[in-house]
Amino acid sequence: MKNIPVAVPNFIGNEKKYVDDCMDTTWISSVGKYVNQFEESFANRMTVKHAIACCNGTVALHVPLLGLGIKEGDEVILPSFTYIATANCVKYCGATPIFADCLQDTWNIDPKDIERKITPRTKGIIPVHMYGNPCDMDAIMAIAKKYNLFVLEDAAEAHGATYNGQCVGSFGDAASFSFFGNKIITTGEGGMVVTNDDELDASMRILKGQGQDPKRRYWFIEVGYNYRMTNVAAAIGLAQLENIDTHIANRRKVASWYMDELKDLEDYVQFQKVTDNSESVWWMFSILLKDNVKISRDDLMTKLKEDGIETRPLFYPMHQMPVYEDANANCPVSEKVSAAGMNLPTHALLTREDVAFVCKQIKKYILE
Repeated sequence: MKNIPVAVPNFIGNEKKYVDDCMDTTWISSVGKYVNQFEESFANRMTVKHAIACCNGTVALHVPLLGLGIKEGDEVILPSFTYIATANCVKYCGATPIFADCLQDTWNIDPKDIERKITPRTKGIIPVHMYGNPCDMDAIMAIAKKYNLFVLEDAAEAHGATYNGQCVGSFGDAASFSFFGNKIITTGEGGMVVTNDDELDASMRILKGQGQDPKRRYWFIEVGYNYRMTNVAAAIGLAQLENIDTHIANRRKVASWYMDELKDLEDYVQFQKVTDNSESVWWMFSILLKDNVKISRDDLMTKLKEDGIETRPLFYPMHQMPVYEDANANCPVSEKVSAAGMNLPTHALLTREDVAFVCKQIKKYILE
């Protein structure tokens, strides 16, 4: 039986060489040349002034929220349809996440619903570039300017994606990226915060480094956190970054294979729309089952699993989860998209034959 995993990291460069160098030189903790090189190279690739390496993608959201001064009594608007870390980081600060609905076609946060949910307590917006697909940043930045709100881009899944030719992560006050094992590039666990704001950069570096004064070792000027990335993780990340264009091209190739193989199912499945002014990096190629499909999403996933094909359900809307059910959010599109959608295997080690087999089985179960 075939075994086609939903995600696999791809190591095609200097990963082992750089890790061996860390071991040989004994620089394995949070100080070392690879941390600095990774930060500098990532900032250059994402066309921003500053990049701050962190130990995971979640803290790469928490640190900028702290740096932006989010506190108890504040509200931050974000999509209900995303991974729970985005909302949790707002809660870590004592603030309240306010859930906005997504669009039916791109699955990204709906700018009109953002504006509907602004109150006097609203301090900012966290748009999430879902599955590597850029949000409508023109509309979001216009809303932020109109109401004097910060924008923190959650680009955990969107390394290298562009909107109007500009890298996502370079629009807002700051942005976060994740380097979890299934992301576009990986450090195993890791994250990066980027910003063009010099003062915010300085503040975040203090916060992620236990609050230590950058000019005086072991002198602490505020309560900070140990959110630092290790030199070993940064070594892997730098090697991955050196081949990021190849990693992105591979995912786009896989997405094109899926769209070609499933084009005759357009009456039964919906793809995530990428607008004409956007370039997705296709972190996860996903489909929605339309209402006329007889088999349920969960039953289809079960049958594919029996065929050796791993899939994932789309993220559950956060307002439906026990931890946030008291939010009383109205996000009907998010609920519909989540219930009908699934992620298909998306990684560089897939062959055209693998994708053809996955699509053959999907067609079989949908049409039978």
